[in-house]
Amino acid sequence: MSTTPAQLAAAIPKAELHIHIEGSLEPELIFALAQRNGLSLPYPSVEALRAAYAFTDLQSFLDIYYAGASVLLHEADFHDMAWAYFLRAKADNVVHAEIFFDPQTHTARGVPIATVVNGLASACDRARTELGIGSALILCFLRHLSEENAFATLEAALPYRPRFIGVGLDSSEVGHPPSKFSRVFARCRELDLRIVAHAGEEGPPAYIWEALNDLKAERIDHGVRSLEDPALVAELARRRVPLTVCPLSNLKLCVVRDLKDHPMKRLLDAGLCATVNSDDPAYFGGYMNANFVQTVEALNLTREDVIALARNSVEASFADAADKARWIEQLEQTVEAFAQKGL
Repeated sequence: MSTTPAQLAAAIPKAELHIHIEGSLEPELIFALAQRNGLSLPYPSVEALRAAYAFTDLQSFLDIYYAGASVLLHEADFHDMAWAYFLRAKADNVVHAEIFFDPQTHTARGVPIATVVNGLASACDRARTELGIGSALILCFLRHLSEENAFATLEAALPYRPRFIGVGLDSSEVGHPPSKFSRVFARCRELDLRIVAHAGEEGPPAYIWEALNDLKAERIDHGVRSLEDPALVAELARRRVPLTVCPLSNLKLCVVRDLKDHPMKRLLDAGLCATVNSDDPAYFGGYMNANFVQTVEALNLTREDVIALARNSVEASFADAADKARWIEQLEQTVEAFAQKGL
């Protein structure tokens, strides 16, 4: 019996470039960490917490996201959260993950930035050693806070500069354009940090232009609304700017009403470097393979589409050339093995 594009999507090696590690915090682990740290939660059970994951927009999600993060207090908490993600990533054939983290979410609660970075970095080291998964950390600024706060966060993080490779911009998009953070991103470029930014999820295409022109973003996180601006599409295609698209997130946050309406196929057909990612998988109903497989099935993506999405993810990563070449070779070997089975 021949295999399907969805089966290839599940098996193929891939990189994840848009994962908020705090968004991988499953209700079971939230309760376990709350118990370990002597905290009480405003939900009586794991089931009640999971039932609260009915979001109408980005802000309704963020409200519960920040509440869940309140159980993270010690290095071991951050390590355990990231390690749980890496185990799921391994099961989904993720070979490399570039992980977003939000230090302001934790320092505002009195958690030292060293606790955050060291806990996450130790899990990254363990994942490379025990699971063979490459990884990197990307520090994200919360855009609903001020640029001054972002500057203070950057300065506090600089002693740990060897442990993170770049900076991003996340949280509430509408009303907080990328240009609000032009100066702090200029400083980050002086520090040779890689630059990414959330834009064009709920915000307009103009925010994507700002991310490109004001922040000099190398990747656009989400970017699904770029299709509303043909000139922007042409520019993204010309410059081969990667889009880290998160299909189940777009569905859960009502960016699209049905996965069959998702623009992923149109992004690929427009020549854009689109990738599949899970965003906040504990909250949005699926990790990497759930996003990949469900999108393939909903949009009837082809074998060629699957290969392009996986290859894009590796090529769009900030990994070194040798690692990329090795992962591309693994990808090609997987494709060849499937071809021998009839796909």
